[in-house]
Formats: sequence, C-alpha cells, structure tokens
Amino acid sequence: MKTVALCLAPLCLVLSLAGCGKNIDTPEAVKLGVVKDIAKKVDVQNMEVNVDSVSFRGKEATANISFRPKGGDPKQSITMKYELERKGDEWAVKGRNMQRHEEKDPSAAPPPPGDTTGGLPPGHMPITGGATGQLPPGHMPIPPAPTPGK
Repeated sequence: MKTVALCLAPLCLVLSLAGCGKNIDTPEAVKLGVVKDIAKKVDVQNMEVNVDSVSFRGKEATANISFRPKGGDPKQSITMKYELERKGDEWAVKGRNMQRHEEKDPSAAPPPPGDTTGGLPPGHMPITGGATGQLPPGHMPIPPAPTPGK
C-alpha cells in the first residue's frame, strides 16, 4: 500500500501543478495588458479605462477599450480597438486603432453637403483652419512637411 501511495504522490503533484495555469482569457487581464502598454506614454492614473467588449481566439484577442478622464462625461470618451497576443501569463498589445465615439441617435440627420467640420462638435472650427486656411492671429508658424525622398 505504501508503494502505491509513493508512486501516486509524484503523479498527483504533476497534475496539480499542471492545473495551476493562469486563465487570462478575462476582460480584467486584457485591461491590465492595455494599461501596461499605454502607461509607457500617458498618465493612466487620471483616466477611466473600460473594456467595452473582448473576443478571444486562442493566443490572440481583440478588444474595444474606452478611455475618458476620471469622473468625466462618457461623451468625452474615446474608443480604441486593440489587437493583443498572449505572452506567458499576460496579454501584450500588437496593434491599435482609434474609433470615433458617436452617440447612436437614430433621428440624427447626416451632415449637410459641403460640411467641412468632419463630424466635430457643433461650433467647432474646421480642422483646416476655416474657409481661408489661415492660422489664427498670433499662432506659431507651422513648418512645411518634408518632401519625400529628401
């Protein structure tokens, strides 16, 4: 009986250790991976980060993550689509794409023809600098873009 117990002990140990693999197919684990990535560039302590949706495909995941200032209006949020890959017991960001945050209002009319705001908030100056294309008075000059191949 002792020999059977001694033979089964290592087998039980191996099986119990094999079962200790960390399940990281969770929104919380994806959020940790994204926060770790963006913390290299911005102060995430002042941001609310939410995993709006996530789908897992083996060692890859796709997630829609929204960001906004802490305590800020949800309308101020931006949404990024993240492509992640599993690296050990963590998710690492492979790529990202910004998505526009748009309220789904079925009664909203499309922008009128010739609209130059590109969907900016009402009253916002067009990004092109207005109808004249000139910078506001006192604005620092913007150097021309480099010519390709030079």
